[in-house]
Amino acid sequence: MNPEGSRIQDDPDVKRMMAGSTLRKVKSRSWKKQRHFRLLEDGLTIWYKSRWAGKGHSTFSVMEIEAVREGHQSEVLLSIAEEFPADLCFTLVFHGRQGNLDLVADSPEEAQSWIQGVRKLIHKAQTMDEQERLDQWVWDWFQKADKNKDGKMNFKEVKTLLKMMNVDMNEEHAFHLFTMADKSDSGSLEIEQFVHFYKMLTQRDEVWKVFQEYSGDGERLMLEELELFLREEQHEGEPSAQHAKELIAHYEPSETAVKQGAMSLDGFQMYLCSPEGSIFKPELQELHQDMSQPLTHYFISSSHNTYLLEDQLRGQSSLEAYIQALKRGCRCVEVDCWDGGDGEPVVYHGHTLTSKILFKDVILTLKEYAFRASDFPVIVSLENHCGVEQQTIMAQHLSQILGDTLLTTTLDGQIPQQLPSPQELRGKILLKAKKIGGLEECLDDTLTDEGSDEDEMANGDAESPENPATDKKNKKSKLSRELSDLVVYCKSVHFHDFEHARSHAKCYEMSSFSESKAKRLSKEAGTEFVQYNTRQLSRTYPGGLRTDSSNYNPQDMWDVGCQIVALNFQTAGMEMDLNDGLFRQNGCCGYILKPDFMRDGNTQFSPERPKERHGHQPLRLSIQVISGQQLPKVNQKEGSIVDPLVRVELYGVPQDQAKEETSYINNNGFNPVWNETLHFVIHTPELALVRFVVEDYDKASRNDFIGQFTLPFMCIQTGYRHIHLLSKDGTAIPPSSLFVNVSITELT
Repeated sequence: MNPEGSRIQDDPDVKRMMAGSTLRKVKSRSWKKQRHFRLLEDGLTIWYKSRWAGKGHSTFSVMEIEAVREGHQSEVLLSIAEEFPADLCFTLVFHGRQGNLDLVADSPEEAQSWIQGVRKLIHKAQTMDEQERLDQWVWDWFQKADKNKDGKMNFKEVKTLLKMMNVDMNEEHAFHLFTMADKSDSGSLEIEQFVHFYKMLTQRDEVWKVFQEYSGDGERLMLEELELFLREEQHEGEPSAQHAKELIAHYEPSETAVKQGAMSLDGFQMYLCSPEGSIFKPELQELHQDMSQPLTHYFISSSHNTYLLEDQLRGQSSLEAYIQALKRGCRCVEVDCWDGGDGEPVVYHGHTLTSKILFKDVILTLKEYAFRASDFPVIVSLENHCGVEQQTIMAQHLSQILGDTLLTTTLDGQIPQQLPSPQELRGKILLKAKKIGGLEECLDDTLTDEGSDEDEMANGDAESPENPATDKKNKKSKLSRELSDLVVYCKSVHFHDFEHARSHAKCYEMSSFSESKAKRLSKEAGTEFVQYNTRQLSRTYPGGLRTDSSNYNPQDMWDVGCQIVALNFQTAGMEMDLNDGLFRQNGCCGYILKPDFMRDGNTQFSPERPKERHGHQPLRLSIQVISGQQLPKVNQKEGSIVDPLVRVELYGVPQDQAKEETSYINNNGFNPVWNETLHFVIHTPELALVRFVVEDYDKASRNDFIGQFTLPFMCIQTGYRHIHLLSKDGTAIPPSSLFVNVSITELT
């Protein structure tokens, strides 16, 4: 049984991949080495080795590839463009933060076979349903463990395989199931028998118990029983017979059961593992919010030092970093510009060892990728350190490359009283930078009242390391009229105080705050900060001491309504998990409508005093953590198996911050069962995020991270739900999941 079936393997491009090709792997202009690549029989694993590396080889799965780019579409391949024509070159782009693979084929036909073949395989992998995915997962493991490739496995090999799969189990029980699956009494299992063995092994008692409670005959759920389950347990209001019928049609594998209008245990488990059985309300993952309000009324997914792939002292500046951020739905990117040696402005982290890229190339990349993930506006936050001449060149590049996409005048030719909406600005790129005068008038071109973000933040809290010698000269910096004229709705100004902003600020003026200044203001004047953010855009950024490109907790900034909370997208961790979690709703479009009490200019809301909010109604969240499924191994040491625990973390206004965790379970990453309930009280549900973290308990050192999933509290579906875990990079790690039962009630 190959779950891929024979169809895809019969495709001529896929056949050619399976036959294998010698391709050049390119890492730089000087590092170009030949490697033998081929697609393995499972139709999902690509294997490659150097011809003289003895036994050493590497593999990766098609599931890890996000896209194939044809031609010279990476910095590395562009650098060798004269040596190798575009029709020989292609780039495999991986999910998450894994580096790309740049390859050169011997002939255009061979390149096309790999490009088209990989694309077909990616499409096939993306369209698999849960059952096919699981079958594929089991098949992959079987292939890995079948060392002599005879398609069979004896009990000793099966035991080794179970260890690899993170299963530690009672040997007698395993042997009993093994003999039941070994129908031919041959002492070994073929792939179909192994799948049968695996299904017996993974029979989930906790799902069976729920099924039993609602099934009259213990064999199936009739239509009315399924409706009752959806109403009582899944809290789906008044589910219609029609909805129950659709679930049966969609998830029930047995045709007999479908004809009877019933659901078997298998179908029930597949429904629970599906998107409809997920903890995230499927309808809120779609674009569903009102997108016609002023920009100030939205949280905007925003990146800091967007040009960096690593840390900000030595890291590599790269166009790839812009591509990755934009593909993740980021809608505000940062560009640090400095005078370049040959008249072309360059982008890098000033006064550091980070490499440089051309400003022009950044804008070309922006043109190509700005609207792939979302067509709502992108803000380019310009950190400008250039002299007037190169500023004028920047203005020319922006105008010529971006054309109509760049917004250069107000939408209606009028002086705005409030900012336009994401809807009105669809497909537009906005420049955030300093401006000579306002939209109303033009003054002389010497700027004295506005420092850059660096000047704003004394005490080592600058965005770029300071150089006192140059910064003195820049205090009275000149601005190029051409560049200034491109700034419309996002004029950077110095923030004096809330009183000054109330009486003087224009809606198109915005300020940047370091994390420490923003935190101080939110503690001292939370309500004023929330009110200010109903009228003005504000941007916050990591403090200058974070040279390792670590992040601050964005929740503190969202709590006071800051829209542009800039994070280092290149740094994995809890902070980026929260950002991904907040922006996972609303079609991942990069804009989230703020709660109504953060859009009202007279709001009295303060995150420090949530109970004083009009209509305050605290909620109780109870999460029964039932079980885990196929958790990935974190420690690749032979024979090591995880001791998993689950921690539920709540982020929101200060009073809502909380963490609770289950006990850990010895030696079981395969099907651990906790059955522990964690309780939380939430005062401002509209701002809360819930993060589920699974860790491998270690009494001697820090626990190892296994997986996580973060979502807005308002997007939670109650009832029996699966949480499909993500890696630290935010990419899926199927079939790893948690099974929980969630209830939300008003606190009386």
